[in-house]
Parts: sequence; C-alpha cells; structure tokens
Amino acid sequence: MPIRLFGLFIVLCGASLLVGARQLAWPQLISLSGDAWLTLTASRLPRLAALVLTGIGLSVCGVILQHIVRNKFVEPGTSGGLDAAKLGILVSLTALPPAMASSTLGRMLFALVFCFAASLLYIALIRRIRFRNTVLVPVIGLMYGSVLSAAAEFYAYRQGMLQSMQGWLLGDFSKIVEGHYELIYLVLPIVALTYLYAQRFTVLGMGEDMATSLGLSYAATMTLGLLLVSVTVAATVITVGAIPFVGLVVPHLVARRYGENLGRTLPLIALSGAALLLVCDIAGRLLLYPFEVPIGLTAGGVGGVLFFVLLLRGGR
Repeated sequence: MPIRLFGLFIVLCGASLLVGARQLAWPQLISLSGDAWLTLTASRLPRLAALVLTGIGLSVCGVILQHIVRNKFVEPGTSGGLDAAKLGILVSLTALPPAMASSTLGRMLFALVFCFAASLLYIALIRRIRFRNTVLVPVIGLMYGSVLSAAAEFYAYRQGMLQSMQGWLLGDFSKIVEGHYELIYLVLPIVALTYLYAQRFTVLGMGEDMATSLGLSYAATMTLGLLLVSVTVAATVITVGAIPFVGLVVPHLVARRYGENLGRTLPLIALSGAALLLVCDIAGRLLLYPFEVPIGLTAGGVGGVLFFVLLLRGGR
C-alpha cells in the first residue's frame, strides 16, 4: 500500500505540473527557455510545492490535535483554529502600523497567537464538559468556530473589509507564484519536530493519567503540540487561505488501517494529505476549464462529505 500510494503521489505531481489554462510547449521546456519554461518555474513548480506542503502540514496538524483531544473528528477546521487565525489576520491589519500590517511576519504572529489561544480555550472547554458521545466534540468545535467566524465577519464589516476578506481568506492556489509562497516552507521543520516527538504524541493520546504514569510531561507536550499546530495553521492561512477537513479525514482513514503509532503512520499521513490536496486541486482546475474552482470549495466539498460519513459511522 505505501508503494502504491507513493506511485499515485508521483503521478498526481506530474498531472499538477501539466494541467492548467496555458499549455506547456515541450521544445521550450527542453531548451530551458521561453514562456513555457517561465510558466513552469515561476508558477507551476511553486504551486506544486505549496500544494504538497499544505497537504502535509494540515494532515499533521489534524493528527496532533486528535491525539491531544483524544477524538478522531477534530482538526483545525472543527476546533476553531482556522477561524481564529482569520480573526487574528484581520485584527493585525487594523491594529498594527501600516508598515507592519503589510508585512507577512506581523500577520503571522497575530494569526499564531489567536489560533493558539483559541485552541487552548477549546481544549479547556472540552475537558470541562467531558462528553460521553465522541460525535458531540466536533459539533461543539464547529459551533465554537462559527462564533469566531461571526466575530471575524463582524469585525471586517465594521472595518469595511468584508468583501475583500471573503476573497483572500478562501483557500486558493491560483495566486501562488515565485516569491509569494515561501512562508509555507515553515511546514518542513514542523513535520520534522512532529516526527521527532511522534512517540510522545502517541503516549499523549492515551490520556493524561496514563501519559503521566509513563513519565511524560503532559502539559509541556500538549503545549508543544498546540504551538506546532498554530504555526502551521497561521502559515497556511496567510499563504493560501483556509482549507477545511483535510486534517480530519486523512489521519482518521490512516489510523483505521494502520493504527495509532505515529512513529509508523506519520509518513503515510503526510503523503496521503498531500495526495488528497493534489486530487482536489486538479479537480478544481478541470471542472470549469480553463477557469478554476478554488481549492477551498473542492476540498471543503470532498472533505465535508467524508466527514459526514465518518460522523455517521462514529455515532453507531
């Protein structure tokens, strides 16, 4: 299965480079010059890198949150993380001086802080209520995210940014070009740290009492996990916008087949997340060719259907 998955991933990468409104001329590609070569190096390759890294990052975020909350239906989109990052970006645009508001670093810091704070509040809420039915946990998260989303839209309306916000916060890779996507490479050290602490996150998913009895610092490991999630969410939302459900569906499906040991399943989760996002992006480029459907809609549609199916199975 891993070999077939890797083969599928390579095929999807090739298709992503070839599919687009502009056809690539092979003689120009071979000669490493001309418009086709410029399109490949300035647009198609950066877009492919952003797609792969975003898919990996969102999937890793999902599996970290699922181990922290001990619920397979949790990810940044169902725990308020994505909506909090949006709100943080909006606040940064008005609270910071114009020079800092236009910088990526300022917006990144605000999105990170808001996402981290919202995640802490969500976990505190879940731990206090202690639901018996696991399906209620993401439902509460969706309600919590709706409140944050409403706050963001109200804030944008008061600042006269509502229409523009709905455009640039929707997941979309069509704007990815060379020089305007490099922030997404922050995903690489995040994934490396997650793999380094994979065994600790696996123990974390056993619960606080069990993790503490095994000598794990539960609070420190949970805080590290939330920081890794917040950095990844902030980088992806700023670079490509919000993309829901990828971090929920992929870890859930991989865990059903290969188990809970992150030391063994994390590479599969990362590769599957990248492959799923590639499929959604290619579908979005072909549905209305030569126009393009934003990946926030295609991934949201596919992920939403799978989420609904998983909810029905989880509720039985």
